[in-house]
Amino acid sequence: METSTGQTSTGQTSAGHWKKIWIGSAGNMVEWFDWFVYASFATYFAGAFFPAGNDTAKLMNTAGIFAVGFFMRPVGGWLLGRVGDRRGRKAALTLTVTLMSASAVLIALAPTYAVAGYGGVAVLLVARLLQGLSVGGEYAASATYLTEASAPGRRGFASSFQYVSMTAGQIAGLGLLILLQHTLTGAQLHSWGWRIPFVVGALGAAVIFYLRRSMLETEAYEESTAADHDRGTIRALLRHKREALLVMALTMGGTVAYYTYTTYLTKYLSNSAGLSKQTATLVSFCALIVFACIQPLAGALSDRIGRRPLLITFAVGSTFLTVPIMTMLKHAGSFWPALGLSLLALVIVTGYTSINACVKAELFPTGVRSLGVALPYALANALFGGTAEYVALWFKDGGIESGFYWYVAGCAAVSLVVYLTMRETRDIDLRTTGVPTS
Repeated sequence: METSTGQTSTGQTSAGHWKKIWIGSAGNMVEWFDWFVYASFATYFAGAFFPAGNDTAKLMNTAGIFAVGFFMRPVGGWLLGRVGDRRGRKAALTLTVTLMSASAVLIALAPTYAVAGYGGVAVLLVARLLQGLSVGGEYAASATYLTEASAPGRRGFASSFQYVSMTAGQIAGLGLLILLQHTLTGAQLHSWGWRIPFVVGALGAAVIFYLRRSMLETEAYEESTAADHDRGTIRALLRHKREALLVMALTMGGTVAYYTYTTYLTKYLSNSAGLSKQTATLVSFCALIVFACIQPLAGALSDRIGRRPLLITFAVGSTFLTVPIMTMLKHAGSFWPALGLSLLALVIVTGYTSINACVKAELFPTGVRSLGVALPYALANALFGGTAEYVALWFKDGGIESGFYWYVAGCAAVSLVVYLTMRETRDIDLRTTGVPTS
């Protein structure tokens, strides 16, 4: 027997459910492709928007603009979280991909410093602000959609595809970078080749917009009886202050570690470890493929043993192994040692990434679930995830690069305390949050 959500009564994943995962995940992939190619191609376009000077200073400037996008994520989390709770998950998901498409077009067409001076930086800044709005809502909308659309005993597995799709977006961006590195000269990449991924992202977003217009709403949202005037409001969220603070605290360590070993890793390997840009890119590309493949395995494991064991494993590993891993990465010297250490780090991070979406969604009732996930998560990302790369470069520029390693470990330690004291959410009934499923 199959319900209207595409789930079977036995909790197995049906064809209808797989379709929902595909549409939700494909859109998420394009969103994060556009978000991450900014970081992946920054070493090529940093010089296009700023005057000649120190290479690390240029990267810090572009990293600063990257961080600005994160500070718009709380605004996007509030705005699009409200849309998701009041108008539906489908409406929010469609709006996010529209904003992302517009931002990709702006970056693709942005004038360089030689043409418009700092006018190009202004265009770049506006584009990142739009991306921040979009991603601020996308995370919560897709996390809520994937969690609500799955059977109770498969929520960890289904929601793990959020990071599969996020990572697939980054893999696609790195794959395109590798292709361009082998088909264009360095001069061509610095001159105009870096614009190609943003054109690709804009076209991909247009396709996803078409697909999302036909997606089905989740049954949990349609059956919600929350009063219309109270859906998705700050007033409703304030009745769940503890859960909101919990989302911020459990995000802190995970988001810093995730951005350290994904967006910053390529720059770290080339700018600090001394690997060539091509080798550093290939290391990240191969590591992320493995990372994406193990997300559903970890998500399915959480459906059997619970969410807390995986979160605690991540936090313990990140707290005690970050400093030695980053130190050895700096002296890796070649492809295989760098790849092995990167994989070790990403396996540890999987304890957080594979299940954090469903854990957060499981904390809130339907009428405030999208906003409850979006706003606290976006705030934590603005404070910790978005600044991770800038903080790393700040430590490097100050001659104390190892300080960043301890910073990452410290953030993980704070989250470890939260994981040890939080309740288990695996058996929560999404329609009556707080009540275990039978």
